[in-house]
Amino acid sequence: MRWAIYPVWPFIVGAVRALRNGILNMAVLVLLSVGTGYLFSVGATFFFKGEQFYEASAVLLVFILLGHWLEMRARAGASEAIRALLDLAPPMATVLRDGREVEIPTARVLVGDTVVIRPGNKIPVDGTVMEGSSLVDESMLTGESMPVGKKSGDAVIGATINKSGTFRYTATKVGADTALAQIVKLVQEAQNSKAPAQLLADRASQWLVLAAIVIGLLTFAVWYLLIGQPLLFAMTLTITVFVIACPDALGLATPMAVMVGTGLGAMNGLLFKNAAALEDATKLDVIIFDKTGTLTVGQPEVVDVVTAKGVTTDTVLANAASVEQGSDHPLAQAIVRRAQGLAVPVQKAFENIEGMGAGAEIDGERVFLGNRRLMDTQKLDLGELAAEAQRLQGAGRTVVHVARAGKVIGLIAIADAPRSTAAVTVAKLRERGVQVAMLTGDNAGTAQRIARDLGLDIVLADVLPGQKASKVRELQVQGKKVGMVGDGVNDAPALTQADVGFAIGAGTDVAIESADVVLMKSDPYDVVGTVELSHATLRKMHQNLWWAVGYNVIAFPLAAGVFYPFLLSPEIAALAMSGSSALVAINALMLKRTKLAGITRRSTVQTPPLRTAEAAA
Repeated sequence: MRWAIYPVWPFIVGAVRALRNGILNMAVLVLLSVGTGYLFSVGATFFFKGEQFYEASAVLLVFILLGHWLEMRARAGASEAIRALLDLAPPMATVLRDGREVEIPTARVLVGDTVVIRPGNKIPVDGTVMEGSSLVDESMLTGESMPVGKKSGDAVIGATINKSGTFRYTATKVGADTALAQIVKLVQEAQNSKAPAQLLADRASQWLVLAAIVIGLLTFAVWYLLIGQPLLFAMTLTITVFVIACPDALGLATPMAVMVGTGLGAMNGLLFKNAAALEDATKLDVIIFDKTGTLTVGQPEVVDVVTAKGVTTDTVLANAASVEQGSDHPLAQAIVRRAQGLAVPVQKAFENIEGMGAGAEIDGERVFLGNRRLMDTQKLDLGELAAEAQRLQGAGRTVVHVARAGKVIGLIAIADAPRSTAAVTVAKLRERGVQVAMLTGDNAGTAQRIARDLGLDIVLADVLPGQKASKVRELQVQGKKVGMVGDGVNDAPALTQADVGFAIGAGTDVAIESADVVLMKSDPYDVVGTVELSHATLRKMHQNLWWAVGYNVIAFPLAAGVFYPFLLSPEIAALAMSGSSALVAINALMLKRTKLAGITRRSTVQTPPLRTAEAAA
């Protein structure tokens, strides 16, 4: 008889703990079903004549334990994301100790150690490059496929792969402080948290256990006391009711989906801090994007060049870049970046003209670069370009006038350019019925220009940093569920105020700490991927919950003998219970096959088209 006690011992412990806490769970039902059959068999063996359930109890336990084994296998499959992340870190690292290179376990690398990285090496811990340069593949953490250039002073992240050069860096974060360790911690916390739907399922499980006990006792009373069937028959049906009603499927319905969903997100650079955010992201009516650094690249870019008749775009850019060579002004750097690859002439006699621009001599001719006031001061007539300058300024762009040899040869329009994926992000969200808003401190003209380019629904301009949270609250007062996407310190209150806060991964630590979701690739298009993953996960939750509820609606009358003479044995009931749990787990694991927007498709960066005066005409 002792062989039947050992397998049931975990259920005895679980049932006792649950009852002490006033909870009814699956362990209570297992103890009732197996315990009833076993104790009845003991009584029939020593105290009275009757049928024995030893074999039935043993087989029942085998099937119940089989179901748990399948459940644990499924849970292990759902946790593959965490194991895959942990496996990214290299086991060994090469560091300088006493002036020579020593290979040590990564766990023994200390803050301040000098780490040596060669081509093909995995970077063991986070740090700052001291000397050398290289290209580093950060796709395993950010999902970004293009290698990132690293030079002295740049930060490197543990678990990323060095692709080309050799460099040395100083370890700044080791062990649990590394970016990889923090990501793993976030994923674990999200997988262990409970979504609102899961709290409902937990309460339903307790009521289900109570219902099983009541129905089981009623089944025994009706068949044995009222109908007069044999004790063995009534006892068998009662045990079958207890077994088939085990709420494993109901208990697995949401946590399995959450585990798979958060794991899939982590593998694609979408970090959910809790399960509630995963569910709440499906309910958003409006998503607000902070403009600078989120919808836009966060630095001035040349977005348009207009030339005078007979002048080429390259000529205008080359002359402007020549004057601006060596300047650290953001507008000057934007022009120099745009002129890369052109033959830029050498300038001399550079002159900074305070508040208006600059001038220099190129090939013996004077070149001026600056605002309209500089052109007026130099008595330079814009001619046919005057209307174009007014148009560009009206669209919220900064206009740089370029003149050479007493003639204005072109206009360079500079603005904080939208990210390459910003427009498609807005379009995809609107297709899903989500309104898209932009929050910015810029004036209304600049904000409206960007809004027209991107197709935004709502524009919130001239907003001071301290007013961002109140703007989110205003939309919430209107009964809308609001998401907020930001990257800066001043975005933190708004991210906290929003129903779901999205932090751009390249943003500040404060913003990331305040958000519910972190977008590791710093790409606004990943908001679409996040919403799609949330919808897919919630769909799996609902499918699993409906299956679990439908299973019990059918299972109770079958087990209670309502369809007599068609009856279920306890062993078949145990198989049905295990099969139901396995189906829920498998359905959740199917979520891994979801194709996320922004993961399988990437928009390419497109240079804004340039205009000439002839084309404009």
